[in-house]
Amino acid sequence: MGAASLADPDAFFAAGIDLLRGDRPEQLFDRARIAARRHGADARMQQLLGLTARALGQSRVALDAFGRAARLAPADALIAHSHARAALEAGRPAVALFDRAARLAPADGSVLMGRAAAQVAEGLADQAIADLDAVVQKNPLWMDGQRALARLRGQQGLDPAGVVVAALRRLPRQTELHRECIAIHLEARDLDAAQAAVDAAARTVGEAAWLTTVAAHVASERGAVAEADRLFDVLGAPGRIDLAAQRVRHLIRAERPVDAARLIDDWIDRDDERLLWPYRSLAWRMTGDPRWQWLEGDAALVGCHDLAPALGDLGEIADHLRRLHAARAAPLDQSVRGGTQTDGHLLLRDEPIIDRLRSAISAAVAAYVAQLPPPRPGHPTLPIGRAPIRFAGAWSVRLEGEGFHTDHVHSQGWISSALYIALPETSPEGAARHEGWLSLGEARDLVPGLAPLRLIEPRPGRLVLFPSTMWHGTRPFPAGERLTVAFDIARPPQG
Repeated sequence: MGAASLADPDAFFAAGIDLLRGDRPEQLFDRARIAARRHGADARMQQLLGLTARALGQSRVALDAFGRAARLAPADALIAHSHARAALEAGRPAVALFDRAARLAPADGSVLMGRAAAQVAEGLADQAIADLDAVVQKNPLWMDGQRALARLRGQQGLDPAGVVVAALRRLPRQTELHRECIAIHLEARDLDAAQAAVDAAARTVGEAAWLTTVAAHVASERGAVAEADRLFDVLGAPGRIDLAAQRVRHLIRAERPVDAARLIDDWIDRDDERLLWPYRSLAWRMTGDPRWQWLEGDAALVGCHDLAPALGDLGEIADHLRRLHAARAAPLDQSVRGGTQTDGHLLLRDEPIIDRLRSAISAAVAAYVAQLPPPRPGHPTLPIGRAPIRFAGAWSVRLEGEGFHTDHVHSQGWISSALYIALPETSPEGAARHEGWLSLGEARDLVPGLAPLRLIEPRPGRLVLFPSTMWHGTRPFPAGERLTVAFDIARPPQG
């Protein structure tokens, strides 16, 4: 992008979009700000600055830029949607902005789902469900809408699969509805309902490769190892990485780690999303393969940082986070049990408390990355390129009573975390029992006898950082509230 391109808005916009598509917003940001000032009446320059700022997590800049773009181009549906989305991410009222975007693009499902998220953020969850339900009733094969509605219903304590089940009564031979019904039950961890949905699909649509695949996975998750083996044998060798990961998961659960390791070896070079690395760790540890030390044994991969001095009043942060917990139940397809999780990207909110939180976290992450061991070829956590450091997502979890996190991974991230904001009182006896502690390297659902690699005591203000491919979960507290912030750091571009 040459200096002369600033004088040519058309060329500058095209070059800027190319940089964004190439995942290089850092190279664009400063010049996009200059272009937006120099060409203040050009909506595209404001739009480009907004897109760049969003890619870098600078919500205030993005919101201001999209607001200017929307005033300059009031009939542009994409700009209107981007303006609404930026307001939602920044924690500002956004329903009216989504309404405007919907008037410009009434058939855009992503706008309708964004509007529902904005309604939830403004305390209108019941209305969000009713409005989305009305659209889905008219368009029952809008699968993105079915999925969004199921998750909204689940977080408000309603039957998540109720709407898709009703749609199946009207359209019993629609394969996509059967797929979605099974998937929703799996996300809700209602395995009996998932099996019933598999059986209903088999009766209605007959034999199909997709159904055999799903049936094998459901059987494995239910612990029906022999039935899962039979179904996987029918399917033959997996033809996609996600199916290979599903098969590996079953082999680990069935206590056949040698077979799992062999299948992982066949696919690992094609595992761009790092789906297999968490299972490779389990297989190596189960078989006593010393390579697990290369993967997860280095103590520098786990960092504990005391952020309390930088965060200031933790009680103030806790009160602020509690106001963001609008749900009544745990989200689908997440590790939370006995608690709630905030929606959206927490660290994009444009609020002084969140600014302070983000600043303290960013400094700790930079220090953690700086002390990581040197690059190791093929290692999922120790690549050559370690910059830029970007947040891939952030949220708060509020657990109550005996709430806990099941063991899980964030394989699409690079670095994951747990930051403790508020904790219940723990007796010396409770501490000895590791009540509420973070467990790393444990996968109790799959390999109950495998010991954790490390147990970490929670303390207010403590931030724990660890590889996203490392299994992690928590032990329950007997009672009280546990309020945390968690986030993922995106894997930096390589090459």
